[in-house]
Amino acid sequence: MSTTPAARPLVPRIVQPITGRARALKRIGPERVLTTALALVVGLLLARFSWDTPILRQAEAGLYDLRTALAAPRVDQDQRITMVVFTEGTLQRSKRRSPLDRKLLATALQGIDRAGAKAIGVDILIDSPMPDEDGGLIAALKGLRTPTYFAFAGTEDTSAFILPWQEEHLRGFFKAVEPAVRPASVRLEADGDGVIRRWPASSPYARPIAQLITATTHDGRTAVRFRQPLFKDRPVFNKVGVELLATPGVGAALAPLFKDKIVLVGADLPTEDRLPTPDYALTGQSTAGTEILAHMAAQALDGAWPARIPPWALWLCALAAVAAGAYTSVQEQRSWWLRIALVLQLAALLAGPFLLAAAERIDTYSFPALGWVIGWLLAFVMVGSAARSVSAEQRRFAQGALGQYLPKDVAAQILREPERLALRGEDREIYALFTDLEGFTKRSHRLTPAEVGNYMNAYLDQLCEIALRYGATIDKFIGDAVVAFWGAPVARPDDAKNALAAAVEMCRPMRLSVDLADGSPDIGRTRVGLHFGPVVVGNFGGSGRFQYTALGDAMNTAARLEAANKSLKTKALISREVKDRVPPGGPGLRPMGRIVLRGRETPIEVYEPCENAADGQLLDRLYRRFDDGDRSAIEELKLIAAASPNDIALDFFVFRLRQIGPGGAFALE
Repeated sequence: MSTTPAARPLVPRIVQPITGRARALKRIGPERVLTTALALVVGLLLARFSWDTPILRQAEAGLYDLRTALAAPRVDQDQRITMVVFTEGTLQRSKRRSPLDRKLLATALQGIDRAGAKAIGVDILIDSPMPDEDGGLIAALKGLRTPTYFAFAGTEDTSAFILPWQEEHLRGFFKAVEPAVRPASVRLEADGDGVIRRWPASSPYARPIAQLITATTHDGRTAVRFRQPLFKDRPVFNKVGVELLATPGVGAALAPLFKDKIVLVGADLPTEDRLPTPDYALTGQSTAGTEILAHMAAQALDGAWPARIPPWALWLCALAAVAAGAYTSVQEQRSWWLRIALVLQLAALLAGPFLLAAAERIDTYSFPALGWVIGWLLAFVMVGSAARSVSAEQRRFAQGALGQYLPKDVAAQILREPERLALRGEDREIYALFTDLEGFTKRSHRLTPAEVGNYMNAYLDQLCEIALRYGATIDKFIGDAVVAFWGAPVARPDDAKNALAAAVEMCRPMRLSVDLADGSPDIGRTRVGLHFGPVVVGNFGGSGRFQYTALGDAMNTAARLEAANKSLKTKALISREVKDRVPPGGPGLRPMGRIVLRGRETPIEVYEPCENAADGQLLDRLYRRFDDGDRSAIEELKLIAAASPNDIALDFFVFRLRQIGPGGAFALE
């Protein structure tokens, strides 16, 4: 039976993640489980009852105002309703502010009645006696043929602040004018912040005037639909100054404005009887109470009663928001996919109420828009924190294991993006490094196998520490050799500098903390080859066993450079491709001429690290002069080599130049 991954039974592949999550749940601990569960409950309650939470209610109301103002229908002037208003100019001409001029009111109502209005609503309380004017007003009202409704309020109506004697006067007034005039409620119910957002509850004395003048039977317990003018110079409702109806010759000309229309009579003053509506935050302007009643009447005429969301639906939505936050926080997805999921979820939570408001079919008053977001965030953070605490120890172990071969940041990236371990390769340019331990074969013959193992472990451990400290990816070990590279899977701007620094440090003498039979832990010299070039890097092998490595000519060149150290008497050979990419201020590099590596035909310029950067620059200038045909430079090079009799590599470099001449290349056998 096949044991390849594709042939594994399906059931274990499904069961193992479930059992793994069960074991993970046990590792969380009872305290964290209880804390997380409590946070989820709090998030659920906030997502459901944010409108009832004092801290959040103001924010929810602000969001409601914003979406209502933005979604408000833009309409041309409503020809069904006309407003007759007492303005500041009216009060100045009548020299009366309160009570309003009842003679003028009586004249205006008679003119509206003669014009053939459909219904009249008067947003004025006749709550105090005026003996000189009341008789004329009552007589005028008795003669009206148009259904007329006057404002009425009693002592139980706290929004009107009516005293007992005022209620008694109102009742007497309506008794005197019935049945021509009937009482109506003009109360407006503001929220705690003073903003009018919804229809008021039923008055204990009379039905709302907006329902009476429109003959509406709907209970009206919903949000008020406020509309905005389509054109700035044409308000939603036509407004006529009450004094015009009393002006000879003008009243008759205004008759078309009232014929078969609903007429609302009231005040439109800049500082009195004005209340903020949802668009107040955007416009900074409050709305006259009579105009608010006009908006309510238009809503009743249109039958625009948005549906209230039932409590069970709000519970379901709150639960969905919290569940989505918790589920998303534990997903091990690609970072870009997780970002998309987060953006889509938050967009749905934030934009959903605005879209519902724009549709005008759902009443979004008391809709927990902010509550859903808070519930989602609380679930996302708390559940994610619990999940991360479970995997933290496992992640540390895995990162520690990967850290034996990769830099810490690369290991962390592999843990975040496991798909990088897929069997594939990509074209990269890397800095490839090969090492070799001089004289190890000869020395190993004098050691026992156990000592060889201890010796190599200690030696390779030091080389790996250097490589990882400078950000290398360790490719493999070949006997006593280490293969490493920079530029994959993550490339950094300072890869050239780090690769050269690692090569220099690896060539320095080192001692090993091991016990050997001959008592000497000293080791031979490490030789290094470093080259820059294109490769294919990735995971290569089979589905059951593979290795992250680099393949290409750059790797072969680095290996041959390391081998060339023996012939050139050098400890490290750095290709010209690396030198040209190392920023100024790094280790000194002195030229070792142009060589032809074994198995190659194309020459390559090589350099060796040196202690003094100035010495390297001097040798490079002399070499360039010689290579350009100035043979006198060889004499200066000979003098420098003679001054350092122990520098075998430099002496051999001068020897090669004399042998190959300007522009030549030394071929390795």
